Amino acid sequence: MSAGSGEKTEKATPKKRQDARKKGQVRRSVEVNTTFCCVVMFGLLLIIWPWFMDKLIGVYREFYETQSVVPYVGTFEVNDFKGILARAMLSMMGVLLPILGAALIAGVAINLIQIGFLFTTESLGMKLNRISPVSGFKRMFSINTLVDLLKSLLKLAFVGFVAYSDYRKMLDEFPNYVGADVYKTVVHFMRGAFQMALKMCIAMAFIALADYLYQWWKYEKDLRMTKQEVKDEYKLMEGDPQIKGKIRQKQRQMSAMRMMSRVPEADVVITNPTHYAVALKYEESISSAPIVVAKGQDYIARKIKEIAIEHNVHIVENKPLAQSLYAMCEVDDEIPAEFYQAVADILVYVYRQKGKVR
Repeated sequence: MSAGSGEKTEKATPKKRQDARKKGQVRRSVEVNTTFCCVVMFGLLLIIWPWFMDKLIGVYREFYETQSVVPYVGTFEVNDFKGILARAMLSMMGVLLPILGAALIAGVAINLIQIGFLFTTESLGMKLNRISPVSGFKRMFSINTLVDLLKSLLKLAFVGFVAYSDYRKMLDEFPNYVGADVYKTVVHFMRGAFQMALKMCIAMAFIALADYLYQWWKYEKDLRMTKQEVKDEYKLMEGDPQIKGKIRQKQRQMSAMRMMSRVPEADVVITNPTHYAVALKYEESISSAPIVVAKGQDYIARKIKEIAIEHNVHIVENKPLAQSLYAMCEVDDEIPAEFYQAVADILVYVYRQKGKVR
């Protein structure tokens, strides 16, 4: 065996990809999921922030201002507090539901875009190497860990730069908030915060794109196969050529046995005399012309003649006719019209020998 036979130099076959997918091994970037969900969530917040702020203020006024607890003065109990808190939480969930719903839909959508619909329990199976100290140590100092560290540092650098730049601009605007309307100040500040968050997400998109390309490359690399694996898979899919040859041989043998079993039914066997043999049967009620019930060459021809002799089937030597019928007819075929007269003469001769006609 050559030294390079164990190298994984071949692209993964469709079957290898399908098997890997069933095991949950797919081309997927977590960074793309996270970034897309954040972009959708903060983008939506930037669009609906006036409505969002109004709802938050409405929840505060309804449950946390002084007039909301006046009816309970002197009779305020723990159950009353629990009731107010539960209603406040429900109202807050109503405010947050569009944001959380958009993030959930975005998460499902980006997963479908990346890997399509996939449900598998393979990745949930117990694997002993996950709890092995040696395997854990190898994972700690693997290329994947190094890449994850590099991604984290890049995210920190990119996102930190964007956040610091916007924060510096907001610091310059802080003096303008002194003495301004509190509501307008909060709204303006929240809009700036949402814009900064959206810019941070866009900065993360560059890292997500790089990570997606890396995950694509890594996925293809991990699925690569050796030349021997490709050959073994081909044998598994198509069948071992030797086994297929044996199957075909067995099928030919079975077909020959079925054909031989019909020779005793024949009216006549036309021979070459040594190389070809064609057995014919004619039933006027079934077919309009004689039918080939068996044919063979060399060894098969000899076996046909042996069975014919054993069952008193007439054998007639006619070299041109035997060769032509063998070449032009298959088993169960009617003989061609051009041979009607020659075969009819032979059948009349056979029937006279049997006493069927005078």
